[in-house]
Amino acid sequence: MQTHGPGSLPPGSTREAMRDAVRYWERGRLGYNLVLAAVVLAWIAITWPHFRPALTAKSGLLLLVLAAMANACYCAAYPVDLAMQASALRGAWKRWRIALWCAGTLLAVVLACYWIADEIYPSVS
Repeated sequence: MQTHGPGSLPPGSTREAMRDAVRYWERGRLGYNLVLAAVVLAWIAITWPHFRPALTAKSGLLLLVLAAMANACYCAAYPVDLAMQASALRGAWKRWRIALWCAGTLLAVVLACYWIADEIYPSVS
């Protein structure tokens, strides 16, 4: 009988852990993007007359770049998830990883609001 340490997965389990992580986090990516889109649309709707001049082709391209960066940051969940799956807390982690999704989404919302309030809102005349 072969044993493995507390910080490692049994042989052959790494691939399954990665599949599980991809299945979970890619399903959550849709909700993450919907939340961020709702934040941006809320800012535009609530402050509409003020934001009208900011809606240009250049700002649209910048928005796409920022959306890509937000999705790249979303990938930070993978190493955390894989490390937790390799730990002794694997069972509890699979029940509580929604907390990481919520914390990461909340951080993204705060950063989006900060960026809009600090970079776009004051500069629009």
